[in-house]
Amino acid sequence: MSQPGPRLIRLLLGLAIVAASIGSLPAAASTASSGQTRMISASGSGGIIADNPDSTTGAAAWETPGVGGADGGVVNRSHSGSGDSTPAGAISQPKNVTTSAPDVQTSFDGINHNQQRFGTANQFSLEPPDQGLCVGSDGAGNVRVLEVVNDTLRVYTTGGVALTPPVALNAFYGYAPAIIRSPLTFGPFVTDPSCIYDGATGRWFMVVLTLDTFPQVGADGLQHFKGTNHLDLAVSNSSNPLDGWTVFRIPVQDDGTAGTPNHGCSDGASSSPPVPTNPHACFGDYPHIGSNADGIFLTTNEYSFFGPEFHGAQVYGLSKSQLVSGGPAALTQFDTHGLDTFGFALNGFTLWPSVTPTANGYGGGDSSNGGTEYFLSTNGGAEAHDTGDGRSTFHASTQLLVWSLTNTGSLNGTPSLTLTNNSVNAGLYTLPPSAVQKSGNQPLKTCLNSSSCSLFLEGIKDPFAEKSANLDSNDTRMQQVTWLNGALWGAIDTGVNTSNGKQAGIEWFKVSASGGSGGSSLTGTGYVALGNDNLTYPAIGITTGGNGVMAFTVVGADFYPSAGYALIGSGGVGDVHIAAMGQGPDDGFTNYRLFANPPSFTARPRWGDYGAAVPWGGSVWIASEYIGQSCDFSTWLATNFRCGGTRTALGNWGTRISLVNAG
Repeated sequence: MSQPGPRLIRLLLGLAIVAASIGSLPAAASTASSGQTRMISASGSGGIIADNPDSTTGAAAWETPGVGGADGGVVNRSHSGSGDSTPAGAISQPKNVTTSAPDVQTSFDGINHNQQRFGTANQFSLEPPDQGLCVGSDGAGNVRVLEVVNDTLRVYTTGGVALTPPVALNAFYGYAPAIIRSPLTFGPFVTDPSCIYDGATGRWFMVVLTLDTFPQVGADGLQHFKGTNHLDLAVSNSSNPLDGWTVFRIPVQDDGTAGTPNHGCSDGASSSPPVPTNPHACFGDYPHIGSNADGIFLTTNEYSFFGPEFHGAQVYGLSKSQLVSGGPAALTQFDTHGLDTFGFALNGFTLWPSVTPTANGYGGGDSSNGGTEYFLSTNGGAEAHDTGDGRSTFHASTQLLVWSLTNTGSLNGTPSLTLTNNSVNAGLYTLPPSAVQKSGNQPLKTCLNSSSCSLFLEGIKDPFAEKSANLDSNDTRMQQVTWLNGALWGAIDTGVNTSNGKQAGIEWFKVSASGGSGGSSLTGTGYVALGNDNLTYPAIGITTGGNGVMAFTVVGADFYPSAGYALIGSGGVGDVHIAAMGQGPDDGFTNYRLFANPPSFTARPRWGDYGAAVPWGGSVWIASEYIGQSCDFSTWLATNFRCGGTRTALGNWGTRISLVNAG
């Protein structure tokens, strides 16, 4: 092993059953919003750009990203925090759990942390992966599976054969590398990838949030951001994802620059140069992508970049045909600040845009009202209650919001859209507790608790008695949403009471939605929970036949973090199955106080902020984070911390991709 040398400690940017049939009367729709339209043009090209693997051993200088001055606020954008001390949620009868997986047709490992960090040069060590998945035809009769994580993508055959090496997202989008360690230079910071394949156009769409950085280290010895940030929407030039892509860069700082509206985000003045170029910038966190027959729809959660407050979810509508033709494209933006008018919360938060399954990808949707795109959201999060000072707290809620964007057909001409919403009553949801981990090999923890090893690895002696931490179980923000035949499907994380106490579980929803959000009602719902273990980060994929699969992570006293699933349909949710069994506990750097920001903070082990479920024919491709390896301390040391290519010095997360028959 080579001595990595002293380095600064930095924290990764946090840039996340009992079936029942319930009817409810909708509340009155809120005041409609017509949005603001501006034009965007193609900003460049991108695509699969291979690079040589990183030959570095151990942990290098600047192993994890870090920020200084006011930029330090751009960490862990969820304002709700841990649910360990909140009241328990609804009472749920535990589901059966089995290690059998009779519905799994194919299953293989996706990208792991070793491939993310060392599969290509000039990468940070990142967690969580924030896993995206899209599945489509390559135009030559082959189905391709594209997985994208922070900050790497890879394309596979349906049998799990990798068609590409790990590809850095900075290279894919045409940027300078995330970091060059000698001489020390920073490139843009890319995060939160999501993608879909559109069957009607035969095109792949992928979106990320990109934060512009100063290329050199600041006077405080840390990395600094400029304040400008943008959604980078890549559109494939053909049906083959291995061909070129066209990139559209959409500024989202919303401070009145680069054509954005001015949302008045506060200035948290930096005390150390370089100071931000845009001190009043907002921040377009947690982007996600949806579609209907007319458009591509992006949503973000808008925080102040340098201040403490949350402003409101943003919705962006773009013409699908204009994007596919290479632009320019008219973009219409909607601000949901203050649009939650149902007497409980204030702002829209995590409006997840819907997709509609077709025989070969996504497309279609509700054609009424000139074309309608739907979104679901919850309003328990602190952000939904933020009055502008960032001091709000989580509120347990029973409200589910249905949003509709109508007249989407106008995107192909002169955009004239309207965003409305209504509220329906749902079962109680509250912050889930963090998820207990089963004991096992955690060589990074062992090293940090050894003065000599910690000094070797990090350049300092860890002053804390590091312990195995519980995994973060998300807040109650909405997860993946599907619209099919007049119904919306979605799911969230929530705390539940089971016979063995409080656990992290799932609440799922089926909501009638046709002709707009007015008149929507809850037609099916329920909780999914285990008696002795936790379920986190659900994603539901629904086939054209109306059957579906819910993917999630299973973790607790009985299971290392495992890739799980359950079938879902008109009869509710079935038993919990394990698609890929976890082999050990999470041992990533966010588990440990030495890497907290600042180090005196309690560690928050970051788990994936979302998974994915993609229908294809009568089956559903699912992707979940899990721990697919185990490695003891002596082996970890002897292999330069790589353990046969399954991990790195600072992380051991992996992903699992499976094809499940939806029944």
